[in-house]
Amino acid sequence: MKQPVLAVVGPTAVGKTRLGIELAHKYNGEIISGDSMQVYEGLTIGTAKPTLEERREAPHHLVDMLSPDTPYSAADFKEKAEPIIERLHGEGKLPIIVGGTGMYIRALLHDYSFYDAKKQESVREKWELYARHYGSEALHANLERKDPERAAAVHPNNVRRVVRALEILETSEEGPTLSKKMQKKHSPYASFMIGLTMNRPYLYERIERRVDRMMEGGLEHEARWLYERFGEEVQAAQAIGYKEWFPYFRGDQGTDWVAERMKRNSRRYAKRQLTWFRNKEDAHWYDITDRSRPFADEAFASILRQFEREHR
Repeated sequence: MKQPVLAVVGPTAVGKTRLGIELAHKYNGEIISGDSMQVYEGLTIGTAKPTLEERREAPHHLVDMLSPDTPYSAADFKEKAEPIIERLHGEGKLPIIVGGTGMYIRALLHDYSFYDAKKQESVREKWELYARHYGSEALHANLERKDPERAAAVHPNNVRRVVRALEILETSEEGPTLSKKMQKKHSPYASFMIGLTMNRPYLYERIERRVDRMMEGGLEHEARWLYERFGEEVQAAQAIGYKEWFPYFRGDQGTDWVAERMKRNSRRYAKRQLTWFRNKEDAHWYDITDRSRPFADEAFASILRQFEREHR
């Protein structure tokens, strides 16, 4: 019998962290971060990590584990998360994946197989060289030919993500996008996914307020530490909230530009996240707009009853 895993997904700033904690309280669960950047030590403000108080409310795993110069792939996430899930099941606890990095969560819940690191590195170098020679548009065109659905979720200018997508296609057994039927067949867990969404203007307003709080809360200091100690090329430096500061540190832009670019990039990222989860995953969607207490709402209660019928 497959063991249950609950996942809470959705765009940035939608409220996943708070809901995950409340679900952990309700179902005797612990949280596994499904975020590709919260794993890095020292990057707290820009990655919107759960606060220390929130981590005391419910145990969080895969947060503050790696130095920012350490690569962290979907394969790495899967490798680290699987033994945590096994241990939690052994303790009678519910693993709750909370995050917005769709490929990582998908790799875990649908048991992707990955080839060895040397092959991955070779494939990555091949596509990085291709991008330098032929440009980002040509690189993205290759991804579009191989997997149109995945290409639609990645902006052509985000060379790192396009390269990563091509790398995964070549070095995993996944191949082009699997059908939903195949996804369910190969899932090693009895997974149940709750997707959070909200009115787009309200979500964008929340994103912009979050950026303002980050700017006021010391993000510049955090980004400068990353820039001066590790440079611009490490994986962690490509995250929204950090890469936008580098032109400012070089003297090319001001802080107003940094804030506006962060807001723009975050809005675009939120849109891509929604596209990914709606197209890729069979989530139970809940519109959290203007609902500060989802557990008191009948629509959300109905989702939880379905989870309990199927997996408890």
